[in-house]
Amino acid sequence: MRILLVTILFATSLCCAQQTSPAAKTSPAYDEKLAQQLGADEMGMRSYIFVLLKTGPKDSEVKGEARSQAFAGHMRNIQALAKEGKLAVAGPFGKNEHAYRGLFVLATSSMEEAKRWVELDPAVKLGILTAEYTPWYGSAALMMSNELHQKIAKKSP
Repeated sequence: MRILLVTILFATSLCCAQQTSPAAKTSPAYDEKLAQQLGADEMGMRSYIFVLLKTGPKDSEVKGEARSQAFAGHMRNIQALAKEGKLAVAGPFGKNEHAYRGLFVLATSSMEEAKRWVELDPAVKLGILTAEYTPWYGSAALMMSNELHQKIAKKSP
């Protein structure tokens, strides 16, 4: 009796394991065209470069109109990167003890390419901000955040 019970349990576990294997599952909502458009792998993920913006060495030196112009250029750079499909997400941090100012999630796996894009930013060029880079693997759906943001933002910068 024991052998029969063990055999049934073993057979049942094999059957269930086959039904739930990753290769056998395809989400009923899967949209292949959208996945390709967003650069998604089969798990719906993609590679990015996460950029941590921190207070730069020249932050206290750049004042007045030069500072205003630098941050206006910073916003234009963010908008251009988003429009070109190079920026998935960006935003500032609140006051904190780490001198963290904001972040970018860039739609590239190339560290060199990410650095070229960020070095165009006037606030980074002037040393008001400095950037730290690290590879990151996250949902390809982040690539839709800029399009969705335009639909929910009552005012534009």
